[in-house]
Amino acid sequence: MTPEAEEPSAEAPIEEPAAEIPIAEPPAEAPDVAEDLVVETESLTVYYGRRRGIAQLGLAVRRGEVYGFLGPNGAGKTTTLRVLLDIVRPTLGHASIFGLDCQRHGVAIRRRVGYLPGEFSVYPKLTADAYFNMVAAIRGEPYDEAYRRTLTERLNLDPTHPLHTYSRGNKQKVGLVAALMGRPELLLLDEPTAGLEPLVQQQVLALVREARSEGRTVLLSSHNLPEVQAICDRVGIIRDGRLIAVEEVDALVRGQYHRLRLRFEHLPPAGLLEEAGAREVGRTDQDVMIEVRGSLNQVLTRAVEYGVLDLEDHPFTLEDVFLAYYGAGTIEPYA
Repeated sequence: MTPEAEEPSAEAPIEEPAAEIPIAEPPAEAPDVAEDLVVETESLTVYYGRRRGIAQLGLAVRRGEVYGFLGPNGAGKTTTLRVLLDIVRPTLGHASIFGLDCQRHGVAIRRRVGYLPGEFSVYPKLTADAYFNMVAAIRGEPYDEAYRRTLTERLNLDPTHPLHTYSRGNKQKVGLVAALMGRPELLLLDEPTAGLEPLVQQQVLALVREARSEGRTVLLSSHNLPEVQAICDRVGIIRDGRLIAVEEVDALVRGQYHRLRLRFEHLPPAGLLEEAGAREVGRTDQDVMIEVRGSLNQVLTRAVEYGVLDLEDHPFTLEDVFLAYYGAGTIEPYA
C-alpha cells in the first residue's frame, strides 16, 4: 500500500467540544529551523467529548536524542504517543514524524517506528517467536534474526512458550523485543521498564543508549525519574495535558536549582536571605538550609556579611524538580 492510499485511523476523529476551549500559550521550545526534527507537533489538542486529553502541545524531538516525556497518569503522555501513530486523531493541531503528516502517512511512518504501548496486549496462543515473525511480516521488511536472539538473551526471555503463560514482566519483554528487533529509526516507548526486575531494567537502558549511539531517536515516557535522569538528553514535563517545561536534563537539574546548607559565625535574621532570592527551608543555632532557583550571586553576597564558616551543596535530582512543577516539592517552578 502506498502512502497516498493509506487506510484511515482505527479510531474515529474526535469532535471538537461545543464549549470554547481555553487556550494558553505553550512554553517556548523554539528549535533552530535548521535542526533535524524527527517528531514535531504544533498546537496539538485532543478532547474525548468534553474531557481533555492534551491541549496546545508543542513537541520537538531531535534526531539522535533520547527525549523523556514526564508526567503522572492522566497527564496526556499516552494520548500523545497514540496521536503520533495515528491511533487517535487530534481535535486540533498537527503532528509529523520524519516530516510526514501522522494522519496522512500513518502506514509509512509505522514501518519506521518501533512502538511499545503502555498496555501491551498479546495473542495468547502464539509463542513469542511466532509473534515476532508476525510483527516482521506486517512491517514487510527483513530483520536480523541474530539480533533478535541477542535481544531475547539480554532480556532473559525464553521465546518458545505461548504468550498466555508469561508473567507481566515477560510480556513486557516480548513488547520490547518486538519494538527493538527491526532497529527502527524512531523508538516510542511507553513506560519501557515497567514490571521488569532491576537487572533487566539496566539492560533496557543499555539498549536505549545503544540506539542513540547508532544515531537513532528515542521518545520515552516513564515514572522512574532516576532512570530518566540517567538516560535522557532532554525532558518535557506535561501537566494537565500541557507541556509546561522542556529542558536538557543537566541544565534542569544542575543549572537552575541549588540546595545549600550554610554555617554562619553570626546567624542572619529570618527572612533576610529570602529577600536576596532564596527560600529558607530550615535552620539551627548555626546553620541555615536554603533553596535557590537561578543565580547564587546575590544570595551569597548577603550571606558573607554574617560570616560564612562552611557551605555544603546538596544537589537536586530530577525528581525534586519534577515534584516542584507539580506543587509537591519545596522549590518553586518557573513562573
